[in-house]
Amino acid sequence: MDLSIQNQKIELIQWLTTLDDKSIIHRLIEIRNSQVKDWWNDISEDEIKSIEKGLQDADLGNLKSHSDARKIYEKWL
Repeated sequence: MDLSIQNQKIELIQWLTTLDDKSIIHRLIEIRNSQVKDWWNDISEDEIKSIEKGLQDADLGNLKSHSDARKIYEKWL
């Protein structure tokens, strides 16, 4: 990462720690929230279906114990 960006971030952090203006703090929080991406919106339809199937299986009690899962996937762990 560019050193000047790092320095600018440090300056912002220092400034933020001295900030008492609630309206600016709220605006900064709004900016931060607008930048947060939900990973759910970035995954494929197949991944969504797989997750939903897993949740449905869990709701129906179709689960494997941790020890069973370790035995199945042991060679990849």
